[in-house]
Amino acid sequence: MAKKKKKETLEDLIPDANLRDRMVEHLYSKKPLLSEGSVFSELLQSMVNKMLDGEATDFLDEERASGQENKRNGYTSKQVLSAAGPLSIRTPRDRNGDFEPELVEKGQRELSSGVDEQIIALYAQGNSVEDVRRLLAKLYGISVSAGKISAITDKVLPEIQAWRSRRLRSLYAIVYLDAVHFKVRYEGQYTSRAFYTVYGIDAEGQRDLLGLYINENEGASRWGLVLEDLKDRGVEDVLVFCTDDLSGFSEAISEVYPLAIIQKCIVHKVRSSTRFVDDKEVKSVRRDLRTVYTAPSREAAQTALEAFAVTWGGKYDRLVDSWKADWEELMAFMDYPKEMRRMIYTTNPVEALHRIIRKLIKGKAAWVSDTALIKQIYLCLVHNEKSWKRNALGWKSIQRDLIQKYGERYSRHLIEK
Repeated sequence: MAKKKKKETLEDLIPDANLRDRMVEHLYSKKPLLSEGSVFSELLQSMVNKMLDGEATDFLDEERASGQENKRNGYTSKQVLSAAGPLSIRTPRDRNGDFEPELVEKGQRELSSGVDEQIIALYAQGNSVEDVRRLLAKLYGISVSAGKISAITDKVLPEIQAWRSRRLRSLYAIVYLDAVHFKVRYEGQYTSRAFYTVYGIDAEGQRDLLGLYINENEGASRWGLVLEDLKDRGVEDVLVFCTDDLSGFSEAISEVYPLAIIQKCIVHKVRSSTRFVDDKEVKSVRRDLRTVYTAPSREAAQTALEAFAVTWGGKYDRLVDSWKADWEELMAFMDYPKEMRRMIYTTNPVEALHRIIRKLIKGKAAWVSDTALIKQIYLCLVHNEKSWKRNALGWKSIQRDLIQKYGERYSRHLIEK
């Protein structure tokens, strides 16, 4: 019969009684296993140093075997960051200076531990640098300086630059344009900065964020520069632009994309045009305006507006006049089937994207620079892209209608499958 193998005890695994007692005590304390000052961190540090010693021994053995005269020459001490806290590392030196450690390379300041990824993930959830420091100390028991955290998050800047300058699809069926404002330190003081968002749906129905831009204020001329950038990055044509009621916006769009249809956001228009309606009447006015933009056709909408003017025109002439002045761009969605109308009569899709951003960074009052703002928003969106980067619902049906309406102008941009 085979001899039964003796079961190993804790004493067999850890002969050092003092170390064994400390490990047991730490386990029962319910404290994090890997945290600064824990016995397990001490073990990790000891193991790393022993492995570096082993690397040096193997290297010198090979040197001697090949006839090289070489020997040890002391140690170089340094601290490296790890998930177990900072570790004091002693890297062996050789007299010829040829030894290159593999576990912790020369110049390396972090043991492969995922700390960088944790910092970026925490920052991407809207946490400030100080929040990230506090969370790292609480969760992992490690102390990381604000400068180190900023340096780690700065590693995404080349990625952001590449993303902002990437080539885009040649045609977008729908492009939503909107801006949201944040406080940023600019020229020595905190001021409101306009954050431009371009959110599009391509010919295949794939939603994507086409660009993020920052400027000191929102204006049609600034949007013109954004549109020129889209053109330079390969966007040849856009079927429909969905915008708010910004003055001069339509002219700026038509200058860059003269064939595009411009749909002004109905929700913005209702909100802005009823701003000065008496509180006791605002619900009734908005209810009657709803009969205009929910009408089944342009003709029915025109009749509904005339009826609205009879009811409210005497008191709210300016409201009626503003709707008449913007009529073509407010009713552009009426020229499309119902499935597409729901997608273009409002800028809600891009505003939903802004809500995602605001939710993630709701605790942040201001940013120290435009770069800090764009960096955090980019990371927030990348780490949560499943919530906004997806196919448009019911696009096959819309696609058939677009082929019928636009013919070759649209169909030549479709990807052959």
